[in-house]
This record gives sequence, C-alpha cells and structure tokens, in this order.
Amino acid sequence: MKAIIIGAGIAGLSAAYYLNKAGWDVQVLEKGDGLNNCSYGNAGMIVPSHFTPLAAPGIVARGIKWMLSSKSPFYVRPSLNISLLDWGMKFLKHANEKNVDRNAEAIRDLNLFSSKLYDEWAAAAGFDFELRQNGIMMLYKTRDTAHEEAVLAEKAQRLGLNAVVYDKNGIRELEPHLKMDVEGGVLYKCDGILYPPQLIKQLTQHLLSGGVQIHYQTGVKGFKSAGNALTEVVTEKGNFKADEIVIATGHELPKLASLLQLRLPLMPGKGYSFMYRPSPATSMIHAALLLEARVAVTPMNGQIRFSGTMELGPASNKIHLNRVKGIVEAIPKYFPDWQPGFPANTWYGYRPCAPDGLPYLGRVKKISNLSVAGGGGMMGLSLGPAYGKTIADILSGKSTETSIETFSPDRF
Repeated sequence: MKAIIIGAGIAGLSAAYYLNKAGWDVQVLEKGDGLNNCSYGNAGMIVPSHFTPLAAPGIVARGIKWMLSSKSPFYVRPSLNISLLDWGMKFLKHANEKNVDRNAEAIRDLNLFSSKLYDEWAAAAGFDFELRQNGIMMLYKTRDTAHEEAVLAEKAQRLGLNAVVYDKNGIRELEPHLKMDVEGGVLYKCDGILYPPQLIKQLTQHLLSGGVQIHYQTGVKGFKSAGNALTEVVTEKGNFKADEIVIATGHELPKLASLLQLRLPLMPGKGYSFMYRPSPATSMIHAALLLEARVAVTPMNGQIRFSGTMELGPASNKIHLNRVKGIVEAIPKYFPDWQPGFPANTWYGYRPCAPDGLPYLGRVKKISNLSVAGGGGMMGLSLGPAYGKTIADILSGKSTETSIETFSPDRF
C-alpha cells in the first residue's frame, strides 16, 4: 500500500515513520526545504501540562489588554480578512470553561502518549536529540498569577499529572546555579524538552535510510479523484499516486483543504525565537515558562533558546522588532543575571492554531482516503509522535491508542 504525506514537519515525518514501520510505501511532499517549519525552531517542549487549550476562559479579556502594547506576548493583527474574522467568531464561542473541561482528558492523553513515544525514540539506535524528561517550571512574579497557577495545578493533579507548587525559596532550590526574581512556580514533572533541529535531522535520516522518499521544493497544486477517493496529488514536479493521503502541512492546512472544498479553520500564530549562550556558572537544569511574559526558556545544545509571542493573522515574512524586544526585556525581570541584548539572528515560524485550541486528527468523512494531522498550536512538537502513530493505526485499520473523536477534522 502506498501513502503520500504532505508536509515534512514533525507531524508529517512522524506519520512517515510509523507508516514505514508498518510496511507502507511512503513518500513525503514538502513545499520548502524542511529547515524553516515550526518544528525546527520552536521551544522544544513536551507538554502534557498544556491540557487547557488556547481558547480558554479569560484569554479574550487578557488579549484585549495585551493588544494595547506593541511588545505584548499576544496580538491579533487587524485585518478585514474573512478567514480571520470567521476564526475570531469561532474562537469567542469556544473560549469558556465548558470547552476546557470537555477536552482536557483527550488533550492530556494524546500528550502523554506522545511523551511515551518520544522515550521510545530516544532509546532507539540512531537517535540522540537531547531528550530530558525532568519537568518544566511555570514561573510567576505576581500573586494574581500565583493564585491562577495554584488552581490550574490542582486541576492537573486531579487529571493525574505530576504538578508541584513551590514558593519563591522552593523554586530557587530547583535551579541552584541561577539567580531568579520570582514569587514562586509550579514544576510539571510530567513535561520534558528536546533539541528540535537534531530531532528533525535524525528523523529525516532514519526515514531516508528506511526507503522513505522525501521530495523537497514540491508544492501541491491540486488533486485528482475518482468517486469519493483521491487518486493523485498534483504538484509542481509532477503527479504522485497513492492509496492513502495525509495532509500535515501546519498553518497551510486551510489552503490545501480549500482545494478539496473542505473547511479547516486555522490561523497562523507567528512566534519568534533566538539562542543565547550563558556562562557555565548560570547553567539551567529545567526549562521554564515565564508566565506573565509568555516566554519559553529552554536549555538546548549547550545554549538557551528563548521563544515567545503569538501574532495571529495572515502569514507574512516581516519580523516585528518590538515583539522580539518584548521577549528580550522580559528575560532579566525573571533572571537578573541574564542580559542577552537584542539578538543578531531571530527565527520565526507559525503555530497552526484552530479556533477551539484543539488539533485536527483523523479521517475526513467526505473523502474516503484522506486524513489530517496538525493544527496543534503550541503543542505541535509535543504531539508529533502521537500524530504519526495515530495516523498509521487509522490507515492500517487498527484502533487508536487514545480517543480522538474530539479532534475530528469535520467538527467545523
């Protein structure tokens, strides 16, 4: 059986991995060179702690406040774009407690399953992508945030997640080599980190050595069909035939879906990251999220990766310097000894954000041999292996390891 996977980010490569392992003939089509997708330059976090989707209570009011500052961590770029307006209305509908409670277990289970699969990859020959399953700290500077995080940690504990609340002295003891100016924090021991560029490189090498063909610079222009099944993918470099087709293109999911008269509401959430090399005396043991600033801090490859911001709106190649400056200025407020300065090189990428904060995962009803994997927003890398194994199980006629009903690509 032949499968074509569109997209060579973590979702597409993971699907290729598990389908290849199951004996499928797999080809991957990638529009770009594979080096600038969101899987490559992100924070590298595995986050079962993120059981609360982006569309959550309070985010709308907080987002309006953030909109008033050009350095804020969240911004919706004003536009008359119909897709953005439609996305916004759906987001408002889902930003409530009911949405969170209804989907928390499904998100938790998919993330925990993915974390387990990352452990299996790390133990396999040919893989060494700096996996560290030692937890992520949620750091806060205000009492209001401390209260919010204590409530969230209690919910996490009820869901069976290992979350420990620390006061300012306790959280500092977790990082004896760092000076921290914080009110306290929560350590989610269920979380982990890895080095994304190394993961993508090693996963790609594994696939190529296993006979998977990856076609870069191969943009999809359309599809051919017979009845309710797709027969060929039409690209800039010719047509590709397959028995099953998987779309895993991140923020470009809606574009490909529209070619098939399907609706997959999704907005690109632009994020920025840069690397910083601290002195050995300030080495970091755990990754952290700086909650008020919404900045991720991840030790990787002997350095620290800072990443943050969420700019929702149509994709553009422009780097908004004030957003990057907001990240830079936030760092010494939490870590006084770190003064990274404005970075010489800033990476940016797009998180694929569905309006209800949930991924798209599963078969499409209207087309018998089409499946979708993506739209995980800030959980994209975290969910990668689970995306892939789930897709492989579906295409092979097996039961999935976790319930994916709530992630249906047909829900809108």
